[in-house]
Amino acid sequence: MSPIPDPIEAVSQRLIAFFAEQRDVARAEGPEAISFVEAGARAVGGGKRLRARFCVTGWRAVAEAGGRRPGPVPPEVIAAAAALEIFQAAALVHDDLIDNSDTRRGRPSAHRALEAGHQDAGWIGDAATFGRSAAILLGDLLVAWSDDLLEGGLAGVADTARAATARRDYAVMRRDVTVGQFLDIAEEAAFRQSPDSEHAARALRVASLKSARYSVQQPLLMGAALAGADQEQRDALAAFGHPVGLAFQLRDDVLGVFGDAAVTGKPSGDDLREGKRTVLIAYARESLPAGARHTIDELVGDPLLDDDQVAALQRTIVESGALARVEKLIAGYAADADRALRGARLGDAAVGELRDLTRAATNRSS
Repeated sequence: MSPIPDPIEAVSQRLIAFFAEQRDVARAEGPEAISFVEAGARAVGGGKRLRARFCVTGWRAVAEAGGRRPGPVPPEVIAAAAALEIFQAAALVHDDLIDNSDTRRGRPSAHRALEAGHQDAGWIGDAATFGRSAAILLGDLLVAWSDDLLEGGLAGVADTARAATARRDYAVMRRDVTVGQFLDIAEEAAFRQSPDSEHAARALRVASLKSARYSVQQPLLMGAALAGADQEQRDALAAFGHPVGLAFQLRDDVLGVFGDAAVTGKPSGDDLREGKRTVLIAYARESLPAGARHTIDELVGDPLLDDDQVAALQRTIVESGALARVEKLIAGYAADADRALRGARLGDAAVGELRDLTRAATNRSS
């Protein structure tokens, strides 16, 4: 009996094939179009394929329920998982623009790479403006490509009800993350007008939309839909996915302040320079006297923070007890997720994998 192929490797191979197809299409449009496709392929490269993993595991959790052995992951699930990775790349391209980030995964962010391409070609006009404009269009193209890949995969699904449910789950995910992204930048702009007591709750609302539903819950439900999940199974996976997604975002917030640049691929304290109003910052402000709170408000969001100022803010956050509170919250969400799986009518092996993914998402260093 031949071994069952690694589904995440299958996702990577599907992405490679997809971009080869796009390069073939772009050849008729000239070298600039080909370079644009290459920029899209680079944006999708790297990463942990987290959303793909949750999509595939959501399918397995239902397909293996009751001790069934479903065999290899079907092509429509691989296509859906690959589409999620392309959509994630689009979100990151736009996110780096919004945050004015110079790096992503240890390499130049998309708008900086496109800016450099303009300079290397000796084109006229402002290279930075070109890079930002081209990155907006690149993010839009990646969204369109994610639709193309998803629809191409779902076209072969005989059960139209399963395909329709997966489409709805995907649509919910796209709306949620876009609204969450807006609320994120709105919170950075409007936090002074909202009561201090509301900041943590507002930051969690952003985390729910921008990360919990987007990164974990909806990918799980998409995979489950393609396996024919009933409502009880969907409810169990949703009850698992949402707290895991919140824990994932809270860990991301911690890494954005305390992460090692050599591991995360972004400068240490980058979220402080970008002005991210996270639960971590909200908890720190809650615990500080007015003078120290004013200092945090003046420093967080200053793109010119030097290493000493970042280190001072890090110490203040730790001494306020905010880091310990966030770590406790992460552990609590992980425990909530584990409880949601107990007694759920899902495949045992997939449930074990979901628990492994929980640990990977919440205990990571990058």
